[in-house]
Amino acid sequence: MPHRVTAFLRPVSGITAKAPNDSSRPRPGNSNTSAESSDAEDHAAVKMHDFGLPFKTHKRLSKHFGSKPAAAAPKDSHPQQHTLFHHNHFHHSSPAPVALDWSIESPPIVFHGNAESSSGALVSGLMYLDVREETAEVDSFTATLRIHTTQKKPFHAHCFPCQNQYQQLKTWTFVAAPAVLPRGRHQYPFSILLPGDLPASMDSPLMSIAYEFTAEASYARSPCVSTSSIGPVKFERMLDVKRSIPAPENPHHSVRVFPPTNIKTTAEYSSVMHPLSVNKMSLRLDGLTSPADENNAVDVWKLKKVTWRLEETIKTKAPGCKPHAIAATSVPEDADNIKSLQRTEVRTLGEKHLLQGWKSDYNQQGGNVDLEFDFFLHKQKPNSRDLKFVCDTKTASGTDVSHSLLIELIVSKEHGHEGKTEWATPTGTGRILRMHFNVIVTDYPGLGVSWDNETPPVYQDVPPSPPSYPDECPEYPSMPGSPVLNVTSELLDADTLHTELQYRSSTDSLAS
Repeated sequence: MPHRVTAFLRPVSGITAKAPNDSSRPRPGNSNTSAESSDAEDHAAVKMHDFGLPFKTHKRLSKHFGSKPAAAAPKDSHPQQHTLFHHNHFHHSSPAPVALDWSIESPPIVFHGNAESSSGALVSGLMYLDVREETAEVDSFTATLRIHTTQKKPFHAHCFPCQNQYQQLKTWTFVAAPAVLPRGRHQYPFSILLPGDLPASMDSPLMSIAYEFTAEASYARSPCVSTSSIGPVKFERMLDVKRSIPAPENPHHSVRVFPPTNIKTTAEYSSVMHPLSVNKMSLRLDGLTSPADENNAVDVWKLKKVTWRLEETIKTKAPGCKPHAIAATSVPEDADNIKSLQRTEVRTLGEKHLLQGWKSDYNQQGGNVDLEFDFFLHKQKPNSRDLKFVCDTKTASGTDVSHSLLIELIVSKEHGHEGKTEWATPTGTGRILRMHFNVIVTDYPGLGVSWDNETPPVYQDVPPSPPSYPDECPEYPSMPGSPVLNVTSELLDADTLHTELQYRSSTDSLAS
């Protein structure tokens, strides 16, 4: 029986598979030969589709069931590769002679008010250049602030200029000429006044706007750093720019009429809402009852369901680069006005259905319903891939983000007698009353105020130059117990005054 099992496990080549402890295993002494053959066999094993491989490769692939392939060479079979890896790893891990860091001294960047009335925001801070060696020769040190607009549905797919647009705001040159800096931290101040009509940072399904701050320092070659790691030191950070619109003092009042019925709706709400706040909507429905043709009979519109939904509408224009604009334009002369595509998306930020919770009185003249509910943004789940909300934005490039509150009221018509509307009979007729209200979603203003409101007061009585002092020395009364110098109107020279002071000090010491 054992010989039958051996025959069954015998490979196709006719050579019996050898055990791992076979003496035919490659020895460490012949490392170079085994390494070359191992690489060749591994390369041949990957390309299985090439049927012109040597027979030796197929014989190697047939060794299975515990046999160890010839590619498993000892650890020291590639001494040159190991030395090269160790050399590169050592030099890449060595730190650069200079490092960059920063600190922002200004408050959070917030545009107070809309784009037409905002005075902008101040940004100020310090850039730090840390020298880690005794000295470092810095060739240049610059910083740039720019707006990066990314089109997620661009004019032409797989085109970098169509997907990315940049607007440079300011460039700072901290070190213009080569300079030798000693060890330590060197600081360079920077500041900028961002105009109030700039857009705030945003990230939507159609596009994103980011404020990128980049700094770069170029230094000369240092003997402590390898050639492979020579290059400028870069520093990249993002600035979070927000916009805060103040809420009005009085709530917004709106009246809607729904013909051919006599239903009139009165709404009161705050038109400005914050992301984490809860806004209150007050509704009042009048004209829900009307007399019927029969005596003491009335038709009643009873409220059955209320649905509110907070929607966000994003409209943007995806501009095309000049080559793609020319290709998409029938007349080449029109390519100067870069063509763009309109993109629109509507998504729901909050929604709720109400089946009860209102006060109704259908027995009064006309009938009325009073209702109050809260509307808000749904909280985003921690692991959700959905993008966050976007505050109301309107830019000169065509981007417009707005929010609206949609309210749907489902009413059912019933027929009953006056004063007994609770026993009314449904007629099978219903209506859906829809209302849209504009809502502004904005960030919190925080504790800060606009930079122009922080301006120190200006005093009108301060002269443009410092006060003038008279040439004559004024006379002051002497304190009791203090030595008195006989200072006359004549000017004393330094030698005379020094001699008199020494005499008085020696007299005081003898008296004591």
